[in-house]
Amino acid sequence: MTERPVLQPTAAHPITVTPTGSHVTVRVNGEVVAETDRALTLQESTYPAVQYIPRSDVTAALTRSDTTTYCPYKGEANYYHVGGLDDAIWTYEQPYPAVAAIAGHLAFYPDKADIVLA
Repeated sequence: MTERPVLQPTAAHPITVTPTGSHVTVRVNGEVVAETDRALTLQESTYPAVQYIPRSDVTAALTRSDTTTYCPYKGEANYYHVGGLDDAIWTYEQPYPAVAAIAGHLAFYPDKADIVLA
């Protein structure tokens, strides 16, 4: 197995994790699957901000996927199916120290779920 690079956030590629400070509701196919006041916003470089929802605030049944991906800044991601949608959710179960706050949180793909901050 080849060694995977581990990169640290820098001024050229910043990553921040902060409390969202808003109520977040996530719907899949019109059904509420998560609702929280404890979301975290991860902002990575110039990518769109991502809402990470505490797993305990996800009410839908999840089915673990066999899919995994790797990010040199965050670690290995695992995926879940929800509401009949494959790989609609990802999570970093053991994130790298720079983003340790997202452990125990799930993120939903915005093209598969409606994510509303109010």
